[in-house]
Amino acid sequence: MEAPRKLQKGDELRIIAPSRSLKILSSDGIQTAKKRLENLGLYVTFGKNVHVSDLHDSSSIEQRVDDLHEAFADKNVKGMLTTIGGFNSNELLPYLNFELIKANPKILCGFSDITALTNAITAKSNLITYSGPHFSSFQMDGLQEYQTTFFKHCLMDVAPFKLQPSTEWSDDLWYVDQENRNYEETKWKVYSHGSATGTLFGGNLCTLNLLQGTEYMPNFENSILFIEDDELTSPEMFARDLTSLLQVSKNIKALLIGRFQNSSNVTEEQLHFILDKHPQLRNIPVIYDMDFGHTQPIMTLPIGGEISVDTGDFRLEIIEF
Repeated sequence: MEAPRKLQKGDELRIIAPSRSLKILSSDGIQTAKKRLENLGLYVTFGKNVHVSDLHDSSSIEQRVDDLHEAFADKNVKGMLTTIGGFNSNELLPYLNFELIKANPKILCGFSDITALTNAITAKSNLITYSGPHFSSFQMDGLQEYQTTFFKHCLMDVAPFKLQPSTEWSDDLWYVDQENRNYEETKWKVYSHGSATGTLFGGNLCTLNLLQGTEYMPNFENSILFIEDDELTSPEMFARDLTSLLQVSKNIKALLIGRFQNSSNVTEEQLHFILDKHPQLRNIPVIYDMDFGHTQPIMTLPIGGEISVDTGDFRLEIIEF
């Protein structure tokens, strides 16, 4: 896999909207997020179609593809950050110029629905992409320090780094009320112990499964998977989606699971019941309640990068990214 050049102070960071439009964010929120990224030394610009909004709060396939291609082709742009998630980034895949992307390797970061786009680009262009904050994520005040720390480690630093758990987490609507938030203590948990090193793939589980049967699905053989799901899932849905992914993922070396939202009702008891169905998961490292997905805060992870996992002392190190 090819790792794109890291972001440096003064670099242009392009905001694109391959799923939902920037128009769903408030003007104050846009300015807050822009200011935080500028405080990291980045020069923030926006794709020309990011404000277009149709019946699905998105823009046409042509407009979204055009913004993405333009960002990859523009020599001044050093990285891209997605506006927010949504439901339709997989619509773009047949129309992407993967040779253009491969010839202009750059950072692309986002999560949730962006999982389809990032994993497809990694599969087709052999380029490491990133599961991490959206542009909209930088509106958040509380827990921002953790999020920004790992954003910088993964996208701006060059040395291997260790993943560390947050001491607290939240599942409230922070974008509605930044002042009155509910925080709970948290820690990562082990389902099965072990150690492994391998290529990291994953993201939002239900979105990742949209790639099955297509040319855009990465080869997960001998890889380490990370998965999460949002409030729209349930224990039964997560069980079905996990089973489907494991059936096409041969000989995975480890499984990392992001923290579930409260409304999903995927409790610890439910999760263990689901994991117990799969004998292969008893013989590889499996860690859950990790800091990625649809709760806050989230870390940034390299899709197609290399990671070392050891449950003995929760030593997780990103080696190549």
